[in-house]
Amino acid sequence: MKKILIYFVQGLVITVPVAITAYVLYRVISLIGSFVHIFGTIVSPFVDPFIVISIALALIFLMGLLGSSIILRPLFNMFDYTLEHTPVVKTIYSSIKDFLSAFVGSKKRFNKPVLVTINKENSIQQLGFITQEDLSELNIAKGTIAVYVPLSYSFSGNLLIVPVGHITPLESSSAEVMKFIISGGVTDLDDE
Repeated sequence: MKKILIYFVQGLVITVPVAITAYVLYRVISLIGSFVHIFGTIVSPFVDPFIVISIALALIFLMGLLGSSIILRPLFNMFDYTLEHTPVVKTIYSSIKDFLSAFVGSKKRFNKPVLVTINKENSIQQLGFITQEDLSELNIAKGTIAVYVPLSYSFSGNLLIVPVGHITPLESSSAEVMKFIISGGVTDLDDE
């Protein structure tokens, strides 16, 4: 029974952020589509979806621009604070926010690509990203660091606590390493 609960929770962790993001994008596109059709603006059944998606992307860009402005930032910060301190909502909201911030924005966390030696005897290695170099707050011994290892064709991954001696920093672009991992190693790497 405990394994079933663990698998269910892990399924939620994987599914909820993706589902919420997809739902929000779907609702934004549907809302814009309904406004476009209310005004009777129908170009073509084949062109309309592209117009609606373009408008949705422009609105998302505008929200980012407004969220970065000095005038409206306090309002966005207040909204953020409210969501971060609302029971149940805070768990979902902060998880999605942290996950997205790790990939994009000013707080990128996957910017230190490394090669992790998993098994020295058989020379088995994995690609990953250093996420924390100081684990003293968790009472984990010095000389270890946290490495996130994304899974191929997935939005999930594993967090490994690895001795520093098992880490080899890579001189590759973080984006290229992430693309290589997510594709399962089938993508072509750009020559820089």
